[in-house]
Amino acid sequence: MILDSLNLPYGIQSLDLKELELLAEEVRTRIIEVVKANGGHLAASLGAVDITVAMLHEFSPLKDIILYDVGHQAYSYKLLTDRRDTFAT
Repeated sequence: MILDSLNLPYGIQSLDLKELELLAEEVRTRIIEVVKANGGHLAASLGAVDITVAMLHEFSPLKDIILYDVGHQAYSYKLLTDRRDTFAT
């Protein structure tokens, strides 16, 4: 699994297009698992995955400001940054 093996978020910048697509699919699967277990907003969360992966591929979360309209759109951002291990809580 790409999600578990990357040094996030910086490892995303070295991925090629196919790996980015696989990463996005893994993130969507993880969001579905957590929302199914804990509840939450699914549609907006899944809709923001590809744009989040693309932003983290092109920008640095330490240097660039990334804003989301609502918190549940940021589920993928949480998974792809320093909150991956606590996302399910």
